[in-house]
Amino acid sequence: MTLNPIALLTHALAEPSAFTPEALLEAVRAARGLPRDPVPAVCILEFDGDLTDWLISTGAAKPCKSWACFHTKLHALDVDETPCGIVPRTIGGPYAVLIAEQLKSSGAQVILGLTSAGRVAASVPVPSLVVPTAAIRDEGASYHYLAANHPAVAHAKLADSLSCSLTSLGIPVLSGAVWTTDAPYRETNQQLADYARQGVLAVEMQAASLFAFGIAQRIPVAMVAHVTNAVDHEEAPFEKGSHEFSQRLLETMCRVAKSFLAAGIQGSSDESSSNDG
Repeated sequence: MTLNPIALLTHALAEPSAFTPEALLEAVRAARGLPRDPVPAVCILEFDGDLTDWLISTGAAKPCKSWACFHTKLHALDVDETPCGIVPRTIGGPYAVLIAEQLKSSGAQVILGLTSAGRVAASVPVPSLVVPTAAIRDEGASYHYLAANHPAVAHAKLADSLSCSLTSLGIPVLSGAVWTTDAPYRETNQQLADYARQGVLAVEMQAASLFAFGIAQRIPVAMVAHVTNAVDHEEAPFEKGSHEFSQRLLETMCRVAKSFLAAGIQGSSDESSSNDG
């Protein structure tokens, strides 16, 4: 048998999926006797999970009992009397997209990612917030949604609104390109130097995959990367501040998405970017 050595780059993008998120959701509903109630319109994938744990412990986040997923739990946080969904520990692009597919099929209208990230460009403060506008596709999931020569970009208007609103939190906010990897322990100093010269701000594990999903599945997607570490950072790494700060960050993201939906802005990440150019 001869195996295709570049299967990732020859995915049949136009072919329908043999297995769908709807099929999985129906199987979970049948197995658990769950209703078909929709999830909140705004849902956030929280990479680390410690914020969600804290919100649960304070009673601020409550479980969504209709969430039909074998792999995760969905909680809802009321932001200005509107529930917003949170799924913790969506680590890596493939897992984030797996859950994003199910969220979309369950009624989500905007999907945001909140992730930790490492600094690439020396000009990026640690800590700071980076709102990615585009992502280098050094992972695998995006190639199942977009051709290899297609850029993975955020929904431009949603990302711009996030950049503007997050400045109220009193922490540096930057926007620009990030590097998405699915092998964080294989980042090299040469890669970091090369990407820094190209103007890449930070490295993380989700953006390219989620942006490609958003473009292909025509749902607005954007991300916020909390830059908390760097290979040349001598102070305490991975310091994200207080849980209260993280809650304000999450609530600000939810408010931006709610305003985005209220404004009736439509279109995928790709359409938004091309229309703006």
